[in-house]
Amino acid sequence: MQNIVLPILSVVLGYLVVLVLKPKQNKNLKLLLAFSGAFLLSITVFSFLPEVYSTDNNHIGIFIMMGILLQIILEFFSKGAEHGHVHIDKEAVVFPWLLFISLSIHSVLEGVPIHAHDSLIYGIIIHKLPVAIILATFFSASKMSKTKSLLFLLLFALMTPLGVFLSTNFSIIETYFTEISAVVIGIFLHISTTILFESNEGHKFNITKLLTIVIAIVLAYFI
Repeated sequence: MQNIVLPILSVVLGYLVVLVLKPKQNKNLKLLLAFSGAFLLSITVFSFLPEVYSTDNNHIGIFIMMGILLQIILEFFSKGAEHGHVHIDKEAVVFPWLLFISLSIHSVLEGVPIHAHDSLIYGIIIHKLPVAIILATFFSASKMSKTKSLLFLLLFALMTPLGVFLSTNFSIIETYFTEISAVVIGIFLHISTTILFESNEGHKFNITKLLTIVIAIVLAYFI
């Protein structure tokens, strides 16, 4: 049940943070992004990656690279929303379908392997929180109606649970579960490393960011 509820709560919490605190894309948000990127990368390397490589599939590396390429293609349409960027005209009032579809594909895929990897859910919810904050911040500052904005965030929140549902109810996904998991690893590797290098202006590390990353790595190791 937590695999269904926690991703939704992560997005809801992100929306409430924007609604109550009205944060801007400042230093604290960049640190949260850095933490989420380091945590997701660590969860992937410490547990998700070894578990997938422990299978008998000899083509794991190919599917990981496919995941990296897929994420690059998705970001062509999402403009990098998965790692903290929303580049859409704030004057627009039309529902951002390309952004929604690309984020949905990403979210559904990340939901598929959750039930088989105990610690993965924590990496995903910590990853979704800053993304939800950034999306909610953008929509609150745009001219898009509140109805469309809330609909976007609601559907976005449901996509990862949809992936969980599909993975536990459709045999074809079970058949190719290892391959899909490897694709998701590639997606996570691309997103997390991009976050780490982009979360500070000028791509420079400072002591606060370094400590944030170290804390995220240590926490991920002990989960």
